[in-house]
This record gives sequence, structure tokens and C-alpha cells, in this order.
Amino acid sequence: MAALILLLRCSCLHAQTSTTEFLPEIDANFKLNPNVRFLFQAKETREGGDPTQAEMGPSVEFYLKPLLKLKNVTLFDLDDAKSRPLVLAVGYRVVPSPGKPTINRLEPVLTFHVPITARILVTDRNRADLDWSPGKFVWRYRNRLTAERSFTIKDYHPAPYVSAELFYESQYAKISSTNLYAGCLLPVNKHIEFDPYYEHENNTGKRPNQQVNAIGLILDLFF
Repeated sequence: MAALILLLRCSCLHAQTSTTEFLPEIDANFKLNPNVRFLFQAKETREGGDPTQAEMGPSVEFYLKPLLKLKNVTLFDLDDAKSRPLVLAVGYRVVPSPGKPTINRLEPVLTFHVPITARILVTDRNRADLDWSPGKFVWRYRNRLTAERSFTIKDYHPAPYVSAELFYESQYAKISSTNLYAGCLLPVNKHIEFDPYYEHENNTGKRPNQQVNAIGLILDLFF
């Protein structure tokens, strides 16, 4: 999976403050028991004003018991974590950057799922990136709010979504990035799902401001 990410790296520089990216990602999910899941992730990322870089590593997720209302809203979703009102995850990532020391990242994540009217699922993800490399430690807090709804087209169930995410960076002592997303979950079978999306990032941490437009493609595997 890591080799595939590195082979798919693609970026095109349009201007000093505006870039367009392609960001591939693979997430492999392994259910250990009804309340615990193991995840291995490999992806290409450009977040919080950082340059494009690879990121890979494992996470362990812990669930609360599912809610009946959430199970009804997420009936056709391959990700059964969405039927749980609260998910706690702890992850570790290695982030190599060309010409710079490798970053080691600890990722604690707390996610809430709330069903609202019209069978819309709202997800509130709270994540910290705790980054350390030789002689340096920085952190960022990220809050991402997502609204999605699945539809039925004969026997097929796509789920379009929109999302917004704020990044608070310790090195700038402010909210320095705002990301907007739009995408659609496209299940293939009970184990495979594609997630193509568009992302726009506005980063004000550095001068001049940076604008990033990205097309992403996530391959989700569930076992």
C-alpha cells in the first residue's frame, strides 16, 4: 500500500500561492471484535500549509455500543463505526519529507456521530496531530464537521457528503487553515468502497496566503 501511494504521487504547481494536487489514500480496516477495530493507512497529504508528503501508520479504534437510530441512518454504510455515537482512536504515523527529518506523529481522535432530520448523518471529528522530529515538537488541533446522506438507486447506495475542517497550529498560535470538502462514497461490494472528493484549502499561516485545490481518491477496505 505504501508503494502504491508513492507511485501515485502527482502535483502541479500553478503559481507561488496556488497549487493543484492529486491525493491518493488507502485505508485498510480490520475488525478485531464488535467494539475494537485496527486500521492501517497510507496516503499522500498536504495539510496545514505543509508541503505534499507521504503519511503511513496504524490506528486502533474503540467503539461505544451502536444506537438504533444511527443503525437505521447508516443501514447501507460499509463503515459500521458510523452506527456508534462515540468512537475513540489512537494512531501513530510516520511522515517522511524530502530533505527534512522524518516526522513521528501521534494522533488521538474523538469522533461523535449524530443523526438528524431527513436521514442525514452529522459527524464531528476532533483530532490532534502531535508531531516530533529531532529537536522539534509542534502540535495542531483539527475539527472536522461532515454531513452525509445515502441514497438508493435501484440496488445501489451512494452517499454524497460535504465537510469543513479548521486547523489550529501551535507554531502560529491561531487557526491557520480552513478546508472545505465535497465527495461521494461509492461502495463496490461489502469489503470495498471508493471515496472520490474535491478539497479546497485556504492557509493563512504563512505569507503570502496559500490556496490548495485537490482531487482526492480514497480506497477503503473493510475486513
